[in-house]
Amino acid sequence: MKKKIFTVLLLSSFLHAGSVTVALAANVSYAMDALKSAFHKHYPSIEVRTVIGGSGKLSTQIQNGAPFDLFLSANMFYPETLYKEHLAITAPKIYAYGSLAMVSQRKRDLSEGIAIIVKKEIRHIAIANPKTAPYGKATIEALQNAKLYDITKHKYIYGESIAQTLSYAMTAADVGFVAKSAFYSPKMRHFYEGKNYIEVDPKLYTPITQGIVMLRHSSNNADAKKFYHFILSEEAKIIFKDYGYRL
Repeated sequence: MKKKIFTVLLLSSFLHAGSVTVALAANVSYAMDALKSAFHKHYPSIEVRTVIGGSGKLSTQIQNGAPFDLFLSANMFYPETLYKEHLAITAPKIYAYGSLAMVSQRKRDLSEGIAIIVKKEIRHIAIANPKTAPYGKATIEALQNAKLYDITKHKYIYGESIAQTLSYAMTAADVGFVAKSAFYSPKMRHFYEGKNYIEVDPKLYTPITQGIVMLRHSSNNADAKKFYHFILSEEAKIIFKDYGYRL
């Protein structure tokens, strides 16, 4: 009898299990494990799948019919475009404000701030592609406002996403401009602010407003709606704050 009850419960759990597919801006990937863990405490049977990439490339995939339920972008431009094109069923909402950081894999005197990139020993600078990655666009704006762009642009190595840019910063480049959220992930927590990286003055670039939308593919997915509301909840805001985002 107990085996029958267990089998019925297991079958019931399987039948009611759901899934959500999220197109995820690369900078949010560092916080996603914590977000999914918190979400699963409320909805243990809902599987959250992620497809990670640059916001511009993810947006193009959505326009070409990719079956994503939600889109967490690194800016508001792409979600707003998708909403205007009737590919999103909710108006874009801001879930967090991103922060830029400059990092070096080697020991450097960071007291001069981002101005160190003009030095001769800084030969390669990793930057996200500003055409597809909002953090790349913010980096270019910050460097232009700091009067550093024209004299250093020959040094730039472009990553297609902020995650790839971090990889370049840790290997091929002398310094890199990345999402501050990266340094709150388990793999990067041995990097310390002021020693290994510094935050770029937020006054140098337009605030990185990161937007979320439910996509047309999620119209009949009640589980996607649950995850959407969770991302906008106070509980999620605390997690985003813990990962270096501004609220």
